[in-house]
Amino acid sequence: MEAQTCVLVGEGRTWGRSYYRNTSGRPLEAVLTVMGPAGRTVQIRCGINAGDEPGLCETPREASTGTPDDYSAVAEFAVPDDEGALLLRSGSNSPAPRDG
Repeated sequence: MEAQTCVLVGEGRTWGRSYYRNTSGRPLEAVLTVMGPAGRTVQIRCGINAGDEPGLCETPREASTGTPDDYSAVAEFAVPDDEGALLLRSGSNSPAPRDG
């Protein structure tokens, strides 16, 4: 399983997108969450087919509030059965580098 998750901004709207490639050999489920200012969140579930073809999961586009830096996104990919085994978590933002 490979994934890259980002926050996109355009035309006064903000949304999350996760690009993925599911090489696990079985169908998975993804939950993509965008977190914004004032505790606002948007979440979507995506079914992920098994296979080596790239795909994407995307949240609805919502009106932007604040700046792009006020948003982050995280996608969690798991087995969609009673196991609930989390295979991968992919986030949009890295911590800022620290001195020393």
